[in-house]
Amino acid sequence: MTAPIKSPVSAPITQDVLTLPRKLAEGGKLNIIGLTRDQLKEALIAAGTPVGQVKMRLGQVWQWVYYWGIRDFMAMSNLAKDYRQLLADNFVIELPEVVTRQVSSDGTRKYLVKVAGGHEVEVVYIPEEGRGTLCISSQVGCTLTCSFCHTGTQKLVRNLTAGEIVGQVMLARDDLGEWPVKGEPKPEVRLLSNIVLMGMGEPLYNFDNVRDAMKVVMDDEGIALGRRRITLSTSGVVPEIARCATEIGCLLAVSFHATTDEVRDVLVPVNKKWNIATLLEALRAYPGLSNSERITFEYVMLDHVNDSKEDAHRLVKLLDGIPAKVNLIPFNEWPGAPYKRSSGNRIHAFADIIHNAGYASPIRTPRGEDIMAACGQLKSATERARKSRAEIAREAGL
Repeated sequence: MTAPIKSPVSAPITQDVLTLPRKLAEGGKLNIIGLTRDQLKEALIAAGTPVGQVKMRLGQVWQWVYYWGIRDFMAMSNLAKDYRQLLADNFVIELPEVVTRQVSSDGTRKYLVKVAGGHEVEVVYIPEEGRGTLCISSQVGCTLTCSFCHTGTQKLVRNLTAGEIVGQVMLARDDLGEWPVKGEPKPEVRLLSNIVLMGMGEPLYNFDNVRDAMKVVMDDEGIALGRRRITLSTSGVVPEIARCATEIGCLLAVSFHATTDEVRDVLVPVNKKWNIATLLEALRAYPGLSNSERITFEYVMLDHVNDSKEDAHRLVKLLDGIPAKVNLIPFNEWPGAPYKRSSGNRIHAFADIIHNAGYASPIRTPRGEDIMAACGQLKSATERARKSRAEIAREAGL
């Protein structure tokens, strides 16, 4: 029987929709990173591009920025010099700043990234055989306070803009050296082949910016990552779930983690607003759901909390009628975490029950644990340091 647990915090379950407005850079110039095609088209016309030329100019600028990775308008050699000057006078091409870069013993890379206002988010690149996955953030901090997640112990500051989300992808490609080079053959294997919106924040609480950013990333004339190479992970913000299929078209993952409302209310507090039954109803109605485009159920394995055989059998019943796979995630412990990782025996016994019921149940291999880059461990270095200083002060009686 699943052990009863008590919530360590009073968890908010409403969204915070604060997003910094797109501010003009110094000199009144607009950063074009993150603008959708329609938005960039309007901006080019407003800057003086003749309407009859705007379709061509839009395609040229888009390809220079998102296919070639060029940041200097003067290097856009197929544009007339006076038009390059017009662009330079009105626009900038700026990415978030990489503050620190850490590389794990297993090759995982973690970037601490500074965005407008001096805030920080973390981005993780995970190399695997035949693919490379970038885990990006959608908010500074998080509002959901999931009790097993280190990011959830950091308060939500604000939503990221579309440009700040796209910028995470571009700076990772910078670090990987993956932008094409003129005159050289196009690489057959992409180092950054997949994106998961599983970093800091709840993507569905920042839907419009996430949608616009993914439109840029998926565009065939630029970064060109197909929709099935992008997975959005939600904790269960039910009213926004269907929009993922209709407005983005990406794959969907759900941070599920429990088989009863009693336990999920603690692990994933948004469950208090949209409980398991309500969430599953929305998932069964997910547009385009099929065996080839299954919903991924993420399930963190917490010792004697949600990892019993009874839990596994309940999960099988809950999944009935939903094309799904279950990613079992051994808990990635962090300093002060209130839980322990399930034993290997309990994880494998759980996986066998799910597998025997006809669902894929891979056990995720923890990655980047030595640099606190594993699932559920993201939290800005500044926030960690601030907390550490406060703890030291309390212990010293200051």
